[in-house]
Amino acid sequence: MAKRGSRGGQKGGGGRQTKAKSKKPQTAAAAEVEVVEESGGSGIDAGIAIVTTILLVAAILFVEMHLHRYDTGLFN
Repeated sequence: MAKRGSRGGQKGGGGRQTKAKSKKPQTAAAAEVEVVEESGGSGIDAGIAIVTTILLVAAILFVEMHLHRYDTGLFN
């Protein structure tokens, strides 16, 4: 029967070891938080909306031009 090894890849057996945690409040790190404001202007969401609208209008116009050849378009 195979011998069972300990977890965590430690040699020599032994249980799980825990690291001591500091109980000091971390006020120094929290005091150095910098507030960052977003820059003005349009973001990527506005750009996607504008490009999608332009492509939709262009697609409708191209379909209308194609249908107008056969006198079946919307704007005859």
